[in-house]
Amino acid sequence: MPKVTIDGRTIEVADGTTILQAARMIGPEVAPPTMCYHSKLKSSGGYCRTCLVEVTKGSEKDPRPMPKLMASCRTHVMDGMEVGNFTSTKVIEARKSVVEFLLLNHPLDCPICDQAGECQLQDLSYENGSAKTRTDFERRTFEKIDIGSKIQLHMTRCILCYRCVKVAEQITDGRVHGVFNRGDHSEISTYINQAIDNDFSGNMIDVCPVGALTDKTFRFKSRVWFTKPMQAHRNCDKCSGKVNLWYKGEEVLRVTGRKDQWGEVEEFICNTCRFDKKNTGDWTIEGPAHIHHHSVISANHYEVFTKPQEFKLNVVTPITIEEGSN
Repeated sequence: MPKVTIDGRTIEVADGTTILQAARMIGPEVAPPTMCYHSKLKSSGGYCRTCLVEVTKGSEKDPRPMPKLMASCRTHVMDGMEVGNFTSTKVIEARKSVVEFLLLNHPLDCPICDQAGECQLQDLSYENGSAKTRTDFERRTFEKIDIGSKIQLHMTRCILCYRCVKVAEQITDGRVHGVFNRGDHSEISTYINQAIDNDFSGNMIDVCPVGALTDKTFRFKSRVWFTKPMQAHRNCDKCSGKVNLWYKGEEVLRVTGRKDQWGEVEEFICNTCRFDKKNTGDWTIEGPAHIHHHSVISANHYEVFTKPQEFKLNVVTPITIEEGSN
């Protein structure tokens, strides 16, 4: 089994493991950021270039460094390989340029975007971007369109990560949308508006790292940091039925798939669970969902104030009046 050293930390991994996967096994302190890679989607990755790393030693057999920065999601580990991520000045500077490229056409509409507070592009730009931009030309814009009865596409925000296309190819029963045109004219679209209609289309919303694909049933109802995410499950004949319920008071504003520490969906859920089951009585509540402390969602300390046994609707108990009592 090959050994790889990333930012000075060594790990032994199985053959065929990528640098990104090895870094995640070590921990988030050495794992490169990602925007297009998703571990549950085959052939994802290699589009956004945010996971670039510097391979300073190729292997024990060939210790020469690789001549350029490599996409860690597509580069396999070799025995004796040494990799620089956060310790590499080349990577840090290159990542700033990648973030600047991703933001060339992305609008600065975070204050009105429903993805604010859980946007991976926000996190990426804050942690790896530059404080200034050299953009002085007009960004490209698109009209909002509905691609299904419950999903709205705002192509102006899209960074062409291809995740939604991979979901449609691998999770749904038929892909009816994709990438049109080439270069700076590329866009995600359908041939016919309202064309997307299948049981798992809502997962495109969960995998979108920005606010390009949004849930029409949740749009503008609340900021995510005013909600309380609760883990719940139900018996479903289409999917695992394991979800996060997002509460505001006692109202379920939306239902999403559960995500891991990398922001990737653990198990894809069906549209019935996502859009049609928004009553607490439909679910078995497990307890508060854990959101990483760096997220603004955790700022309301919902995990401290909400206990599973305390989280229930106020039910009015009927009073039985015995015959003959005053």
